[in-house]
Amino acid sequence: MHEQLHPMTPLHLPFYVVKPGETDVLMIVMGIFLITAVLGVGNIYLRLHSLPERMAHKSQKLQFEIVAILGLLALFTHIHLFWIAALLLAVIDIPDFGTPLRSIAGSVEKIADSTEGAAKQEAADEESTAPAATASDKTDHGVPKKEVRGHA
Repeated sequence: MHEQLHPMTPLHLPFYVVKPGETDVLMIVMGIFLITAVLGVGNIYLRLHSLPERMAHKSQKLQFEIVAILGLLALFTHIHLFWIAALLLAVIDIPDFGTPLRSIAGSVEKIADSTEGAAKQEAADEESTAPAATASDKTDHGVPKKEVRGHA
Protein backbone atom coordinates (compact mmCIF):
# COMPACT_ATOMS: atom_id res chain seq x y z
CA MET A 1 0.00 0.00 0.00
CA HIS A 2 1.14 3.39 -0.88
CA GLU A 3 0.98 6.02 1.87
CA GLN A 4 -0.10 9.37 0.74
CA LEU A 5 0.73 12.46 2.74
CA HIS A 6 -1.97 14.78 3.75
CA PRO A 7 -1.95 17.89 1.61
CA MET A 8 -1.50 20.16 4.69
CA THR A 9 1.53 18.21 5.97
CA PRO A 10 4.76 20.22 5.99
CA LEU A 11 7.68 18.67 4.20
CA HIS A 12 10.15 19.35 7.00
CA LEU A 13 9.36 18.86 10.73
CA PRO A 14 11.47 20.26 13.60
CA PHE A 15 13.80 17.87 15.44
CA TYR A 16 11.68 17.72 18.59
CA VAL A 17 8.64 16.30 16.79
CA VAL A 18 9.07 12.54 16.80
CA LYS A 19 7.42 9.92 14.68
CA PRO A 20 4.74 7.80 16.30
CA GLY A 21 6.16 4.93 18.35
CA GLU A 22 9.63 6.49 18.81
CA THR A 23 11.20 7.70 22.07
CA ASP A 24 10.78 11.37 22.83
CA VAL A 25 14.35 12.33 23.74
CA LEU A 26 13.53 15.95 24.52
CA MET A 27 10.92 14.92 27.11
CA ILE A 28 13.40 12.56 28.80
CA VAL A 29 16.10 15.25 28.86
CA MET A 30 13.68 17.81 30.29
CA GLY A 31 12.48 15.29 32.91
CA ILE A 32 16.05 14.66 34.04
CA PHE A 33 16.72 18.41 34.03
CA LEU A 34 13.59 19.06 36.11
CA ILE A 35 14.51 16.45 38.72
CA THR A 36 18.08 17.77 38.89
CA ALA A 37 16.86 21.37 39.20
CA VAL A 38 14.41 20.52 42.00
CA LEU A 39 17.08 18.60 43.93
CA GLY A 40 19.63 21.38 43.37
CA VAL A 41 17.30 24.14 44.54
CA GLY A 42 16.31 22.01 47.55
CA ASN A 43 19.96 21.46 48.41
CA ILE A 44 20.69 25.19 48.20
CA TYR A 45 17.61 25.95 50.32
CA LEU A 46 18.60 23.49 53.04
CA ARG A 47 22.21 24.71 53.04
CA LEU A 48 21.00 28.29 53.43
CA HIS A 49 18.54 27.22 56.09
CA SER A 50 21.25 25.43 58.10
CA LEU A 51 23.59 28.42 57.97
CA PRO A 52 22.90 29.53 61.58
CA GLU A 53 23.52 26.00 62.91
CA ARG A 54 26.79 25.73 61.01
CA MET A 55 27.87 29.14 62.33
CA ALA A 56 26.94 28.31 65.94
CA HIS A 57 28.57 24.87 65.80
CA LYS A 58 31.87 26.36 66.97
CA SER A 59 30.30 28.13 69.95
CA GLN A 60 28.97 26.92 73.27
CA LYS A 61 26.64 23.96 73.54
CA LEU A 62 23.74 25.96 75.01
CA GLN A 63 23.95 28.61 72.29
CA PHE A 64 24.12 25.92 69.61
CA GLU A 65 21.03 24.18 71.02
CA ILE A 66 19.02 27.42 71.08
CA VAL A 67 20.07 28.24 67.50
CA ALA A 68 19.16 24.71 66.37
CA ILE A 69 15.71 24.93 67.99
CA LEU A 70 15.07 28.30 66.36
CA GLY A 71 16.17 26.86 63.02
CA LEU A 72 13.78 23.91 63.37
CA LEU A 73 10.93 26.24 64.32
CA ALA A 74 11.65 28.33 61.23
CA LEU A 75 11.79 25.23 59.05
CA PHE A 76 8.50 23.75 60.22
CA THR A 77 6.46 26.93 60.77
CA HIS A 78 7.81 28.95 57.79
CA ILE A 79 8.13 31.98 60.07
CA HIS A 80 11.29 33.70 58.91
CA LEU A 81 11.65 35.66 62.14
CA PHE A 82 12.87 32.47 63.88
CA TRP A 83 15.57 32.01 61.24
CA ILE A 84 16.67 35.65 61.54
CA ALA A 85 16.80 35.32 65.35
CA ALA A 86 18.86 32.13 65.01
CA LEU A 87 21.23 33.86 62.59
CA LEU A 88 21.68 36.85 64.90
CA LEU A 89 22.21 34.58 67.91
CA ALA A 90 24.81 32.59 65.98
CA VAL A 91 26.69 35.77 65.07
CA ILE A 92 26.76 37.12 68.64
CA ASP A 93 29.17 35.43 71.05
CA ILE A 94 27.52 34.89 74.42
CA PRO A 95 30.03 35.19 77.30
CA ASP A 96 31.03 31.89 78.87
CA PHE A 97 29.77 31.92 82.46
CA GLY A 98 29.96 28.16 82.95
CA THR A 99 33.75 27.74 82.84
CA PRO A 100 34.57 30.29 85.57
CA LEU A 101 31.79 28.91 87.76
CA ARG A 102 33.12 25.36 87.31
CA SER A 103 36.60 26.60 88.18
CA ILE A 104 35.28 28.31 91.30
CA ALA A 105 33.39 25.17 92.28
CA GLY A 106 36.52 23.05 91.79
CA SER A 107 38.60 25.44 93.90
CA VAL A 108 36.01 25.45 96.67
CA GLU A 109 35.93 21.66 96.56
CA LYS A 110 39.73 21.53 96.90
CA ILE A 111 39.56 23.94 99.83
CA ALA A 112 36.87 21.81 101.46
CA ASP A 113 38.95 18.67 100.92
CA SER A 114 42.03 20.29 102.46
CA THR A 115 40.06 21.41 105.54
CA GLU A 116 38.71 17.89 105.91
CA GLY A 117 42.28 16.58 105.73
CA ALA A 118 43.33 19.07 108.40
CA ALA A 119 40.34 18.02 110.54
CA LYS A 120 41.36 14.36 110.19
CA GLN A 121 44.92 15.27 111.19
CA GLU A 122 43.63 17.17 114.24
CA ALA A 123 41.43 14.22 115.18
CA ALA A 124 44.40 11.85 114.90
CA ASP A 125 46.50 14.17 117.08
CA GLU A 126 43.73 14.43 119.69
CA GLU A 127 43.25 10.68 119.69
CA SER A 128 46.92 10.02 120.30
CA THR A 129 47.13 12.54 123.17
CA ALA A 130 43.68 12.03 124.71
CA PRO A 131 42.65 8.95 126.68
CA ALA A 132 40.84 6.22 124.76
CA ALA A 133 37.45 7.31 123.48
CA THR A 134 34.34 5.63 124.75
CA ALA A 135 32.36 3.25 122.55
CA SER A 136 29.58 5.81 122.04
CA ASP A 137 32.05 8.31 120.54
CA LYS A 138 33.17 5.89 117.83
CA THR A 139 31.43 4.96 114.60
CA ASP A 140 30.96 1.41 113.35
CA HIS A 141 34.47 1.33 111.88
CA GLY A 142 36.27 2.39 115.05
CA VAL A 143 36.96 5.92 113.79
CA PRO A 144 35.81 8.72 116.09
CA LYS A 145 32.78 10.70 115.00
CA LYS A 146 33.65 14.09 113.60
CA GLU A 147 31.71 17.20 114.29
CA VAL A 148 30.42 19.31 111.43
CA ARG A 149 31.93 22.75 111.48
CA GLY A 150 29.92 25.65 110.10
CA HIS A 151 31.33 28.23 107.71
CA ALA A 152 29.32 31.11 109.11
